[in-house]
Amino acid sequence: VLAAVTQNGYALYYATEVLKADKEVVFVAAVTQDGEALKHAMEEMKADKEVVLAAVTQDGMALQYAAEEWKVDRGVVYAAVKQKGRAFQYAADELKGDREVVLAAVTQNCMALYDAEKELKGDREVVLAAVTQNGYALYYATEVLKADKEVVFVAAVTQDGEALKHAMEEMKADKEVVLAAV
Repeated sequence: VLAAVTQNGYALYYATEVLKADKEVVFVAAVTQDGEALKHAMEEMKADKEVVLAAVTQDGMALQYAAEEWKVDRGVVYAAVKQKGRAFQYAADELKGDREVVLAAVTQNCMALYDAEKELKGDREVVLAAVTQNGYALYYATEVLKADKEVVFVAAVTQDGEALKHAMEEMKADKEVVLAAV
């Protein structure tokens, strides 16, 4: 089985419960092949910080299978969102307002802004990081930032002209902004 999970982490799915609880087998599956193999591990492995950290470092989306205690752990969540920003959706609510975690998530995947606390959707640096990655993220920004010329013009519009549809009306009426969008 160790040879199988080394070659393909998903092979853990077919292992016996005894092997799904074996740290060496799970660790090899999570680290060397597929972090999402954590899905098929026994609960005690999903509660093992070393295994979870290895899994989310390999594939941030493995956070969804981790024990709840690790979804609130700043270090584990940060490692997950640095690898795959979309993993932010599985973080505990307590971390949805953690600026550093949110910034790491939106830098990797702008759509993580959707799950951030409202206060951070109004944080200029966080929103600029998101819209620079993908202009569509402007949709999730606060109205104040949707009216901020630099956010709309420099980041969103020059990155994705269609982002203009998410800007405030005064930006849609600004000739310089509209010209940059088309």
